[in-house]
Amino acid sequence: MGDPTQFIWGILFGAIGLGFFTYGRRQKAVIPFAVGVALFIFPYFISNVYLLVLVGAGLIALPYFVRL
Repeated sequence: MGDPTQFIWGILFGAIGLGFFTYGRRQKAVIPFAVGVALFIFPYFISNVYLLVLVGAGLIALPYFVRL
C-alpha cells in the first residue's frame, strides 16, 4: 500500500467491514459476517485504486441484494 489514496480507501472499507462483521456476528447472519471479513482483507490484494473502490462498493451492496 504505497499510495495514500489506496491507504485511505482501505481504512474506510475496513471500518465499514467492522460494522458488517459486528452486525453479522450478533445477528448470526452469514452474509454480513462474510462481507465484513472480506472488507477487512481485500484491500491488501488490490493495488489499483479504481478497482479497489469498485470491489469495495460491490461488497458493501452485496448484503442488500443477497438474503439467506
